[in-house]
Amino acid sequence: MSTLVAPSRHRAEAPASAGGGPVRFCLQVVAWLVILASLAVLAAAVVVPRIGGATPYAILTGSMRPGLPPGTLVVAKPVDPAEIGVGTVITYQLNSGEPTVVTHRVIAVRQSLDGDLELQTQGDANDVADEKWVRPEQVRGELWYAVPHLGRLNGVLNGDQRQLLVYAAAAGLALYALRMFAGAGRDRVRRRR
Repeated sequence: MSTLVAPSRHRAEAPASAGGGPVRFCLQVVAWLVILASLAVLAAAVVVPRIGGATPYAILTGSMRPGLPPGTLVVAKPVDPAEIGVGTVITYQLNSGEPTVVTHRVIAVRQSLDGDLELQTQGDANDVADEKWVRPEQVRGELWYAVPHLGRLNGVLNGDQRQLLVYAAAAGLALYALRMFAGAGRDRVRRRR
């Protein structure tokens, strides 16, 4: 007489809870890379400028090619105009008190007849210097860092939309991270049983 033995439940469950195979692993790696890339973009465009007291701007024209082509996000940090020298890339108001700004390189520094500092600028891709000299009160900051292509997103969205996108992305990333941690905890509990 032969005896049949039922297979153990633990053995049948072990392969399913042992990681899910190479496809699941690859998907998790891709997901974490997307999360890390998203966090890097958020840090470069929003968090770091705010912490550093800087302001992000989008390059809209080709006047600063090849180094800062259209679509580049430039972050300008505040600077004492007296410390600006020839070769410094600055962001300044076209007309004092107005919101329109330009990012160009300083090519000359002088004292006006009144004794005030004045800066002459020119785009790297331009053949001639900018017509108007820049006064210290027009300077918004000097180039701190630039991120290619990120300015396109910055240029498409207005301030409120950008803020909403940041909150939505942060919430989505937090929810995904919580899901991943919950799944890992659930897998540990299953392994212990």
